[in-house]
Amino acid sequence: MKNTHNNVSTNVRHYRSITAFLAISLLVGAVLAVLCPVDVHAAEGKIAVTKGQKIAFLGDSITQAGARPGGYCKLVIDGLKRQGIEATPVFAGISGHKSNQMLARLEKDVLKHKPDWMTLSCGVNDVWHGKRGVALEPYKKNITEIVTRAQAAGVKVMLLTSTMIREDQSNDLNKKLLPYNAFIRQLAKDKNCLLADLNTDMQEALKTFPKNVKGNKLTSDGVHMNALGNMMMARGVLKAFGLTDQQLTSTEKEWRNIPGTHTVRLHLSMSMAEAEKLKAIAAKEKKNLNQLFAEFLNEKKAAMLKE
Repeated sequence: MKNTHNNVSTNVRHYRSITAFLAISLLVGAVLAVLCPVDVHAAEGKIAVTKGQKIAFLGDSITQAGARPGGYCKLVIDGLKRQGIEATPVFAGISGHKSNQMLARLEKDVLKHKPDWMTLSCGVNDVWHGKRGVALEPYKKNITEIVTRAQAAGVKVMLLTSTMIREDQSNDLNKKLLPYNAFIRQLAKDKNCLLADLNTDMQEALKTFPKNVKGNKLTSDGVHMNALGNMMMARGVLKAFGLTDQQLTSTEKEWRNIPGTHTVRLHLSMSMAEAEKLKAIAAKEKKNLNQLFAEFLNEKKAAMLKE
C-alpha cells in the first residue's frame, strides 16, 4: 500500500513539473513573439531575388499600367538589373479586377508560368467599387486563398498594401480601406510573406510636397500612378526585396533618365483657317497634324535642353 502511495505521489510531482515546464515555455514563446516578431522584409543588403528568377505581378489597373515603360513593375525589374540580378517579369494586372477575380485567374495568369515570386496588389477596387466591390470578410478569404495556393505551388509571395484612393487620407474611402490594409500586414506575418507597405509609403511621400502644390502629386487621377507614384511603388517593393537605402537612392536617380516615362499634354487652340493651312503643310510631308507638332516640339525640347 505504501508503494502505491509513493508511486502516486511521484506521478503527481512529475505531472506538476511537466505542467510548470509547459507554462514557462508558453510564456517564453509569447515574450519572444513580441520582442522578435516575424520579419516581413528581406534582410537589408541581402536581396531575396536571385539571378534568373521569375517574378509575377498580380493586380488591378495600377499593376496593369505598371507593365508600361516607367511603370512600377518595369522599374522593379530595372532596379534588380542594376544590382546584377536579371529577373523575368510575368505581368498579370487587369483593370478593374478585385480579389475574387484575381483568385479565379490565379492558375491561368500566374501559377502556370511557374514564377519564383509573386507580388500581390489588391484592395483598391474591392473598396472603391462600393456595392460592386468585395466586403472585408470575403476579401480576407480570397486573399488568404491566393497566398495559400501560391505557396503550395512553391511560389514565394510579397504582399503590397493598397495605395490610397485619392490623395486625401481623411476621406471615407481611405477610412474604409484601413482594415483591408491592416489584414494584409497581419497576413504577411502569419503566412511568412514579404511586405511592401505602399500605403504608408504613399502617405509619407505626400508629406514631402510643399503645401502650396495643388492637384495630384503621385497620381494622374487620384488612384492611378503618375511617374513619381510608380517610382514610389517600385522603391517600396525593392526595399522589401532587400535593397538598401543607398542602392535605392542611386537607382532612383537613374530612373529619372528613362525615356518616355513622363508626358506633357498640350491643348493648342487655333482658327479653322490656321488648322487647314497646317494640315496642308503636314500632308505635303505625308504626316498628320499630331505628327507634325510632335516632331516640332521634340526638336524644340532638344534645343532647349542643350541651353
